[in-house]
Amino acid sequence: MRIYSLIAIYFVVWWLVIFMILPFGIRTQEEQGEVTLGTTPSAPWKPMLVKKAIATSIVAAILVGGFYYAYAYLGWTPERLSTLFG
Repeated sequence: MRIYSLIAIYFVVWWLVIFMILPFGIRTQEEQGEVTLGTTPSAPWKPMLVKKAIATSIVAAILVGGFYYAYAYLGWTPERLSTLFG
């Protein structure tokens, strides 16, 4: 598998994982009792985006690494998988 394919897969997996991780640990401004003027009460109070981006990068790397291991060392090609499930 070429490096460009792995980068593309990592990019797609990273975005999927970030959208799954974003809702965790969110408290609204209304729940905190500190609603900033001009924002909705349901706006996040502290979204912790840097922590979530780091966690997303680690999770995506593990998933893509597992995918690469299954492809390169276990021989899980699309053709082989289609015969197993098709």
